[in-house]
Amino acid sequence: MRDLTKLGRPKSVATRTLRERLIVGSLAVAATFSILVTTTIVVVLARETIGFFEFPDVSLVEFFTGLEWNPLLGAEKHFGIWPLVSGTLLVTVIAASFALPVGLISAIYLSEYASPRVRATLKPGLEILAGIPTVVYGFFALTVITPLLQKANPFLETFGGGAAPIAFGNYNAMAAGLATGIMILPIVCSLSEDALRAVPRSLRDGAFALGGTRFDVSVKVVLPAALSGIVAAFLLAISRAVGETMIVALAAGGIAQITANPSAEVQTMTAYMVQIFLGDAPATGVEYKSSYAVAATLFVMTFVITMIGQWVLRRFREEYD
Repeated sequence: MRDLTKLGRPKSVATRTLRERLIVGSLAVAATFSILVTTTIVVVLARETIGFFEFPDVSLVEFFTGLEWNPLLGAEKHFGIWPLVSGTLLVTVIAASFALPVGLISAIYLSEYASPRVRATLKPGLEILAGIPTVVYGFFALTVITPLLQKANPFLETFGGGAAPIAFGNYNAMAAGLATGIMILPIVCSLSEDALRAVPRSLRDGAFALGGTRFDVSVKVVLPAALSGIVAAFLLAISRAVGETMIVALAAGGIAQITANPSAEVQTMTAYMVQIFLGDAPATGVEYKSSYAVAATLFVMTFVITMIGQWVLRRFREEYD
């Protein structure tokens, strides 16, 4: 019989306690650092935004109700935020219209139809898209998506009787939106597939026992059970599309206007900030300060989307034994 006393000495209680305290302290420092970073961002945005509204030619009413954004050219400057918001929402809607249904369908296939070997091959391949730099997506939109869209211009002119309202130029919201949709596709697919696979197998077996087909089980049982996770994935992808910078800066253009035409050249909130920080605007000028007001507006938009996602998770979360 083996002598258990020779297998090792018992660890000191003081050493174990010290190690546990170090682990807890490290976690607390990491959490505190995250909170401090977020607080610092909010403080900087708030301070610089207040400084923007202190300029005599800036009106709080015009900023939230004005329909013209023209801070750089002309003697009379206009700071109505809605043209930038319109461009941002147009690109986001195009991206979401492509990525959400395609990502969800892909997630259902990977979760409910694909064999383990196929899933192990397709899912990592799809997630590679998340690692591609966004500037590459911007050049892809310029060199591939835009030329393909321009090939449809003769058809659009014929369909519109020679005066079609849609004609794609070198810069347009559709190309930027489709490239952004490709970028957020892995987020939708991966997170939705994880939510679908988290549904207990017993629900599927019960539905099959009642005579349901695989499609019925997927759409009428598994999909509703994973609704909270899927909606959270959708909102996360939308917030990522709202904050996208390089794709829209390269492919969407630089004209701030209110439009729902996907072939129009638009400017998003992030693209405007890139234009300011890479330009010659003085750091003390109203043009430079306006970028902080735009950033604060964008921060509020993404914060609202995040809060909606948290509410959806709490409201529709399903718990299983």
